[in-house]
Amino acid sequence: MKILGVGPSGVHDPAAGLVIDGKVVAAAEEERFTREKHAIGKLPVNAIKYCLEYAGIGPDDIDIVAFGWSPEAYRRGVLRYFRRKMFHSTTRAIKTVLKMNDGVRGKEKIVRDICLQTGIGYSPEKIRFVEHHLAHASSAFHLSGLREAAILSIDGSGEFTATLLARGAEGRIEKIKEIPVPDSMGLFYSTFTEYLGFRQNNGEYKLMGMAPYGDASKVDFSHIVRWDDKKKEYWCNDDHVWVKRRLRHDPDRMYSKLSVKDFGPPRKGDGLAEPYIHVAAGVQRALEDIAVKLVDTYLKEELLKHGNLCIAGGCGLNVAMNRILMQLPYVKNIWVQPASHDAGNALGAATYVAAELGEKLQPMEHAYLGPEYGKGEMESAIKNSGHSYTKEKDIAETTAELLRQGHIVGWFQGRMEWGPRALGNRSILGNPTIKGTADRINAIIKFREKWRPFCPSILEEYAPEILGSEHPAPFMTIAFKADPEWAKRMPEVVHIDGTCRPQVVSKKTNPRFYDVIHKFHQKTGVPVVINTSLNRRGEPMVCSPEDALIMFEESGMEYLAMGDFLVKKNP
Repeated sequence: MKILGVGPSGVHDPAAGLVIDGKVVAAAEEERFTREKHAIGKLPVNAIKYCLEYAGIGPDDIDIVAFGWSPEAYRRGVLRYFRRKMFHSTTRAIKTVLKMNDGVRGKEKIVRDICLQTGIGYSPEKIRFVEHHLAHASSAFHLSGLREAAILSIDGSGEFTATLLARGAEGRIEKIKEIPVPDSMGLFYSTFTEYLGFRQNNGEYKLMGMAPYGDASKVDFSHIVRWDDKKKEYWCNDDHVWVKRRLRHDPDRMYSKLSVKDFGPPRKGDGLAEPYIHVAAGVQRALEDIAVKLVDTYLKEELLKHGNLCIAGGCGLNVAMNRILMQLPYVKNIWVQPASHDAGNALGAATYVAAELGEKLQPMEHAYLGPEYGKGEMESAIKNSGHSYTKEKDIAETTAELLRQGHIVGWFQGRMEWGPRALGNRSILGNPTIKGTADRINAIIKFREKWRPFCPSILEEYAPEILGSEHPAPFMTIAFKADPEWAKRMPEVVHIDGTCRPQVVSKKTNPRFYDVIHKFHQKTGVPVVINTSLNRRGEPMVCSPEDALIMFEESGMEYLAMGDFLVKKNP
């Protein structure tokens, strides 16, 4: 069965994923092709065309189009939302109910337009609608390779659900608890992301990176978000979280006048300052505390049986939260979908339908699901760029030596990564032992805030010693406390709180990237390299050779290893 997953619902991060006979064949985000970060308001037309081309099939070969949004769930959610909002914001509650059918028609039109624009053709019998959070849950559980697991899906909103807690067993997902909007930890986190001067759905990881510089005890968020022991769920204050226009401090931002009164003027600039670092710490602590309460209340009984926790939804990319959850005594194993944000919803819709049809889904062992380019395509692009280049006998050896010398190297190889993390195919590499390397990357290549941390890519056989854990970490989705002695040896990839967000590199899944780190280890005694995504601030990760060469030209990068070719800046 050929199942094409598309989604999400036409707001941000459109993507496509193709599952054939239980195997994920291809997946990609639309932003990589349009070169517009998050491809807001776009349809995943280019992503779909890529998936079909890679699989060598045509639009007519698709058996089912799965869409990560459900009209039925939307209608149920509207009524729950109305009951929650009717006394606090009666007008908004009534308007939402009155616009319910328009909302359904709008999403159905998105599916129809996608099918027509990609040549698949629209026929209702070919379309399967999957609830937003069930798609998220499936993207984690059905691709984890686990027979049983507790499942946490937590984000802003899907239909009208903010959080889903569920169990997975023998290919099936069973709901345990749903928490509707406006009580949304994702919207809470995004609201304060904007208050701190970042963009919603884009800067949440910056808030997470800022949090360790602050002290959560210096701010009080109990009037904004708290756990209700009686209802056994969390509550968000509508006057502070994702507020309606008349309550906003800025009409184009979601934070409120009350929040500005409580915490001061919204942050501006790229620096670190009080009280903003403390606000960031408080927001992060609130998310972690609520996540622990949810898991302890609704998933503990399930976890005591097997210890497996699967995580998805936008908050699933919060590696600090995942680290806290991993420390719970009854959690033995965490598997996080590498595209936990809404792009992953597309792949999750396809896997959910495949599982419903009885197909046995193959585990997702790597995230290299995007386009790949041949030697001829790469060399042609390099020649057209006008840059000097050489064909290397051993590009891994050349790159490792450049890293040893302290150079920063762009690394463009194989299939593009699925999800927001660079995992060794569209990466910028650096030497983690040379102080100032991270600052140089931030200043002259990424053009981003100097306090932002970088990730280590670690050879798998050394990971337990460096991370103090045997837990798998292939996707940069969990933070670990670095061994203190190793932290001293690789200061450029350890954050101020002593943690790092690693990719443990396997020779099996990425032999060429493994070879670079292995050769770097032979030269330096350190089996680790700095790894950050091959893009500049505000841009998507590069996809094609042309994308990489434009970035190379317009940044301070001196070297780009593309396939077997080493591209050098012209004097």
